[in-house]
Amino acid sequence: MRKTVSFALITILNFTACTSTMTPTAATLPVFDTQGHRGARGLLPENTVPAMLAAMNLGVTTLEMDAQVSKDGQVLLSHDPYLNPEHELLADGTEIPAADGQKYVLYEMNYSDIRKFDVGSKRYSRFPEQQLLPAHKPLLSEVIDTVQAYIKKHQLPQVFYNIETKSKPETDNKYHPAPDEFVQRLMAVIEAKEITPWVIIQSFDVRTLQVLHQQYPQVKTALLVENQDIFEQHLDKLGFIPDIYSPSYHLVDSALVAAAHQRSIRVIPWTVNELAEMRHLKTLGVDGIISDYPNLFNKL
Repeated sequence: MRKTVSFALITILNFTACTSTMTPTAATLPVFDTQGHRGARGLLPENTVPAMLAAMNLGVTTLEMDAQVSKDGQVLLSHDPYLNPEHELLADGTEIPAADGQKYVLYEMNYSDIRKFDVGSKRYSRFPEQQLLPAHKPLLSEVIDTVQAYIKKHQLPQVFYNIETKSKPETDNKYHPAPDEFVQRLMAVIEAKEITPWVIIQSFDVRTLQVLHQQYPQVKTALLVENQDIFEQHLDKLGFIPDIYSPSYHLVDSALVAAAHQRSIRVIPWTVNELAEMRHLKTLGVDGIISDYPNLFNKL
């Protein structure tokens, strides 16, 4: 049974953010990359500032997160393109009716309205260890400012930001902007905050990675994979060699790792929530692990 980790939530919630002033020099990926999925989803509400800071306190080398875009063009953190009744509440704190499960589309709302919803106070049945607290969907810029200030204050190692573009062709201009605009809005924030060397952009949607590769070749890329197409087919579809190949963990075997390493591609599977599976993947030679429970990494 996993041991629940307690955090200094008052300190986190009252922490004053400040803008990063880092020098954009080359940054080498960790030898073994421990990534907190959506911050620390198993322990705190996903894609929130407290979840990111908690993951840092647990020593992760990378903060994994999901990016969406609001109606007024703001880049914010959210996995789902709408409010999720399973673990999010309306602005007045009441439940989202089941019939309205996909009614509150983020791309149809200004960020000032999105921020009012409570995404941390409802029990998420899939993650019973999750510590509840009032929380909002933050802007990516807010996350970066707070993380960088927290690093400086506590003299922590610089973390990487692994940011997923949540997009697919059938929902262009419905749930999110088309790839070119999505990438431009995302990179505008990253460049303004001067964290480009420490950023990885990941996606299941090869289109956003292709735009990024063409327009921002210096930015690290990760191809997310969830189906059983062979490794070479995925690379052919992408059209270039990414820095990271990130498959669902059950797709990983020694042959896949060897094929990726032969092309100098790192293999970082998702989402691994059992210590035994983490240890097995390490024996296969993976280059990192993405987990909802970053507290397990210190047992590796």
